[in-house]
Amino acid sequence: MFKVTPAAADQIKAATQQSGTEGMSLRMAAVTRPDGSIDYRMGFDEYQDEDIRFKSEGVEIIMEPEYIPLLDNTILDYARLQDEEQEQFIFINPKDPNYQSPA
Repeated sequence: MFKVTPAAADQIKAATQQSGTEGMSLRMAAVTRPDGSIDYRMGFDEYQDEDIRFKSEGVEIIMEPEYIPLLDNTILDYARLQDEEQEQFIFINPKDPNYQSPA
């Protein structure tokens, strides 16, 4: 299933406090682009009856069932990429054609 790292969870929790969205779930979605890569989407939202709901690192995650095939076994992390100045959310997904195994 989809997982959140402790670093990502800390950033998500801080964002809920800063944006006034405390108590809302993190909605995840993904679509395949024409080139085969995956476009990831996330934001705070309310739970809907058709949603899949679970927790990872204390963060409540919701997603529509149609996104499970693309997001299953994905890890959401918050890290500094090589040659980048700032940390950012990154998706580690072996199903993405641009996936590179972490060293």
